[in-house]
Amino acid sequence: MSEVIAVAEHLSKRFGDFTAVDDVSFEVEAGDVVGYLGPNGSGKTTTIRMMLGLIRPSSGHARLMGIDTQQDPEAIRARVGYMSQRFALYDELTAWENLAFYAGVYGIRDPARLEAVLDLLRLIEVRAVRAGELPLGFRQRLALATAIVHAPPLLILDEPTSGVDPMARRAFWDLIYDLAESGVTAFVTTHYMDEAEYCHRVGIMRRGRLLAIDTPSNLKRSALPGRVWDVFGEPPLEALDALARIPGVLRSGLAGDHLRALTGPEIALETLQHGLEAAGIKAVQIVSVEPSLEDVFLALASD
Repeated sequence: MSEVIAVAEHLSKRFGDFTAVDDVSFEVEAGDVVGYLGPNGSGKTTTIRMMLGLIRPSSGHARLMGIDTQQDPEAIRARVGYMSQRFALYDELTAWENLAFYAGVYGIRDPARLEAVLDLLRLIEVRAVRAGELPLGFRQRLALATAIVHAPPLLILDEPTSGVDPMARRAFWDLIYDLAESGVTAFVTTHYMDEAEYCHRVGIMRRGRLLAIDTPSNLKRSALPGRVWDVFGEPPLEALDALARIPGVLRSGLAGDHLRALTGPEIALETLQHGLEAAGIKAVQIVSVEPSLEDVFLALASD
């Protein structure tokens, strides 16, 4: 059985009458890449700040590597790499100087370690460039470099890819998996549904509550009551209304240039086809598709 490296037990945080995090519990095993998925304002950042001992829970407690985060937060910080939503870089310092500064905070003075981290994150070519002049994707990688320079066993990354382009996001996740293969555990908050598909396990947050946490494949099996379909028909808004009226359609909505429908397991393609054609919808094409984590989120959030 894998070592449990992080534990949250009934964590709650209230700010006056507002509950930001409501009775959240989970475990993270060593070597996992765990995605913590939810829209902005769902409580993801507040959860990890409690996990790190940066704010005190209203109730419950957390342990990282067996250490109570409220009892010994300094011991936690020495063993965890944390990358916040706003990259904590000094714009007037070069990439090398930023990394050297953060390494010094952890008592690391060996230039070879800094070189190795810059090489790992493909930053050698910008080592002499000021952080404020770096493109966002390079700033993102430099922020990750400062989080791993002390070789922590656990990485906690808060919305690390927010605002960067899709190619940079994909490249960043490649780096996360490179680190995971070396034995690092990663706990990553995100509001991008597609990113969560990369993770070993995914927790889904909404309005301060953890709705579910499991592997993506298990979530798709357990959270969805039936089948998912892509539906193409003209005109689309009329097709959407017609689709919603078909018995057995549990949820339907627009998805780019087509419609997406969740139905009960007993519903066949012919049932949807006949229902749409009877409503006068033209050029109907219906395809059974694999569910996504967005489908899972919508199913859980509608309960």
